[in-house]
Amino acid sequence: MLEIKDLSVSYGSRKILNNLNISAEKGEFLGIIGPNGSGKTTLVKAIINVLKPESGDITLNGRSIKHMSSTEIARHIAVVSQVFSINFEFAVKDIVMMGRTPYIKGKECHEDFDIVEESMKKTKTDFLKDRMVTQLSGGELQRVIIARALAQQTDILLLDEPTSHLDITNQIDILNLVKKESRKGKLIIAVVHDLNLAAYYCDKIALLRDGKLMSLGTPAEVLTPEIIGKVYNLPVEVVTNEITNSLYVIPKLEPLAHP
Repeated sequence: MLEIKDLSVSYGSRKILNNLNISAEKGEFLGIIGPNGSGKTTLVKAIINVLKPESGDITLNGRSIKHMSSTEIARHIAVVSQVFSINFEFAVKDIVMMGRTPYIKGKECHEDFDIVEESMKKTKTDFLKDRMVTQLSGGELQRVIIARALAQQTDILLLDEPTSHLDITNQIDILNLVKKESRKGKLIIAVVHDLNLAAYYCDKIALLRDGKLMSLGTPAEVLTPEIIGKVYNLPVEVVTNEITNSLYVIPKLEPLAHP
């Protein structure tokens, strides 16, 4: 469904992404991980054609995004950005309705309202529909933005650090929600900082460092002590979590001296 082919992106003379090759298909949950400054957010922007590649291409179902309008891309890819703030007094239901923008011609129809209502139910934000977004907590706002993305009814949901700044309850709720969407056939691509959350939720992981693809595969193939130690410059032990039966990455830290 989505192919990244020999992709390189630069800011001026500084190369941020270098010859990336990644593919992902319908129903997959692809995690993008890597140290700070490795090019993860740049990759997100390139996928939606906000940043133009220096070389290479990104295709959706075999068609280059270079030849697609922003409206057409929005009908295929919904984005949840890393940083999002709304300083205007919009009601939650109006924010979610913005997800229907690529389809609305003139005025909203009954179908649009039904889709918005269903998206709010999925994200458990329907009880907030008349509240102003400026009155929401960080977790509530993130759910609303995901509801807006679901209202776009796209094949691909692209999330840039969707759980940053959220407490553990909201982190798990949001990742459970998007995982369910992948099981229904949607392609999920998410930038994730927490390696253990990536190990649990992702079907496939792309590990970046300094704009290069260091490893691509299943969590078991990517999250090894050798690869993580090399990329993050940190010795780790990788074990199996007996409760979740997923991999668990443990940094090897020196014991702290007590006063």
